[in-house]
Amino acid sequence: MDRILAAAKAIATARRSRAPLKALPKDVVPRDEAEGYRVQRAVHDLVRGQVGSLVGYKIGCTSAVMQEYLDIPHPCAGGVFEKVVHDSGVRLPATDYVHVGVECEIAVRLARNLAASEAPFTAEWVAEAIEAYHPAIEIVDDRYVKWEALGAPTLIADDFFAAGCVLGPAVPRITGPDLLRVTGRAVVNGNEEGRGTGADVLGHPHNALAWLANHLAADGKGLHAGQIVLTGSLIKTVWLKAGDNVVMELDGLGKVEATFT
Repeated sequence: MDRILAAAKAIATARRSRAPLKALPKDVVPRDEAEGYRVQRAVHDLVRGQVGSLVGYKIGCTSAVMQEYLDIPHPCAGGVFEKVVHDSGVRLPATDYVHVGVECEIAVRLARNLAASEAPFTAEWVAEAIEAYHPAIEIVDDRYVKWEALGAPTLIADDFFAAGCVLGPAVPRITGPDLLRVTGRAVVNGNEEGRGTGADVLGHPHNALAWLANHLAADGKGLHAGQIVLTGSLIKTVWLKAGDNVVMELDGLGKVEATFT
């Protein structure tokens, strides 16, 4: 536990100071991904005062384009926190981040719990637990000197680049579109910077949600009614500069906008 806490403190300190993380001390680097998630949970406790309580999760590396970009061949999870969930149209200071980026996502809000005791979960099962979809911008932060050198366990420990999200209006699941056919476009300062479909997210965003529910259940944890889950980016991350305006347009789900001042 001393190693876990030491790693978590180093990560939390870097986040608070917005200082790029070069690497963790060699004696506390998570040995594997399971240990990375243990550090992540300790980080959540340490940053609660800054970002608020845990209100959901983000899933990374759910599309081939992101798995290739990050060189990680499977999904990874991080936390979503109360104070960094924003409504469409928000203006956020770029100086709140080391190097801010955005991803185009389909978010879900849960209508009921998915308890660990109910596992294993299928895509069909978790679909019935969804209350609504949201067009979403995931805000990510490259808060590292060189993320490519850190490895998946350390990136997981630091919530896998997660820095918040911006949500558009809710679309009830029962009236929502076929997610396989949803095309998402990232438009930055009026120029399209990326495009993908719901089918790019592990074959279907519900597959990503099932992966997360099973991942949490393996550790005796569950998802809860009202929580938000960002199911994974339809596009490669777009890195921004101060002054950029971002609009994500998702067919059948609407659009969501943010400006980084």
